[in-house]
Amino acid sequence: MASSALDVATASRLIAQEADEQPRLRMGLLTDTHYADKTPAGTRHYRESIDKLAEAAEQFADEAPTMVIELGDFIDAADDVATEKKWLDEIVAEFKKLPGEKHFVLGNHCVATLTKPEFLDGVGQERSYYSFDKAGYHFVVLDACFRNDDVAYGRNNFDWTDTNVSAAELEWLEADLAAAEHKIIIFGHQRLDVEGHYGVKNAPQVRKLLEQSGKVLAVFQGHNHVNEHQLLGGIHYCTLMAVVEGSGDENNAYAIVDILAGDVLRVRGFRKQQHYQWT
Repeated sequence: MASSALDVATASRLIAQEADEQPRLRMGLLTDTHYADKTPAGTRHYRESIDKLAEAAEQFADEAPTMVIELGDFIDAADDVATEKKWLDEIVAEFKKLPGEKHFVLGNHCVATLTKPEFLDGVGQERSYYSFDKAGYHFVVLDACFRNDDVAYGRNNFDWTDTNVSAAELEWLEADLAAAEHKIIIFGHQRLDVEGHYGVKNAPQVRKLLEQSGKVLAVFQGHNHVNEHQLLGGIHYCTLMAVVEGSGDENNAYAIVDILAGDVLRVRGFRKQQHYQWT
C-alpha cells in the first residue's frame, strides 16, 4: 500500500508539473527556405526546402502551434517575374499545410525579383510591417527591406547590405510599442543585434526604441543562416538556422517556441536548430 500511495503522489506531482508547463501560447518558427527550382549553389540546396518544409508541417501538426512565422527569404531570386511567382505558389501551397495562423517577414530575396505588393499578394498578407495581440502578448512584424534613402526594395534596386527600417516605420514602431498593453515579441529578417553585412544599418535606433519600451522579451530573426543568441539591453536576440543550408533531412532547421508562465520563453529546436530557455 505504501508503494501504491507513493506512486499516486508521484503521479500527482508529475501531472501538476505538466500542467504548470502548459504554454500560454505556442508558435512555430522557421527561416530562409530560399525555395527555388534550381541546382544547388555552395551549401544552399534550394529544391530540397519544399521537402524540409513538409517535415516541419508534420511536426507542427503534432505540436499544434497557434501560429507559424516565416522569418524571411521564403523564395530565392528567379530570372523573371513569372518564374518567381510560380516558385512562390509552389512553396505557399506547402506552407498552407502548417497549422495555425501564418505570418511572413519580408527578406531581401523575397523582393529581389518581385515587388513587395507582388510578394504580399502571393502569400495572402496585407502589410509588410504590422502588429497584433494574442493570448495576452503583443507581436510585431518588422520590415527592414528599405534602402538608406527609404526607398523600398524591389526588382533588384538595392544592395542587400544596405538594409534599413524606414523613417515612417520607426515612427509607427515607437507609437505601437508605447500603446502596447502586453509584453512584446518582435519578428524580423535582417539582424538587429550586429553590425556589418547582416545587420540592419539603423539597428541602434531600433534597439533604443525596444529597450525604452521596457516591454520587449525577445527578437527572432534570420538572414545570417546560423544559430546565434545574444542578450542586449535585457532583450533576447535569437537568430535561427536556415532551412536551405545543407542537403538531406538531417540538415533541416525549425523550432517550436512556447511562452510559459512568468514570461519564460522555451525554444525547442529540431534538426540543426538549437534549443534555448530564457526567464
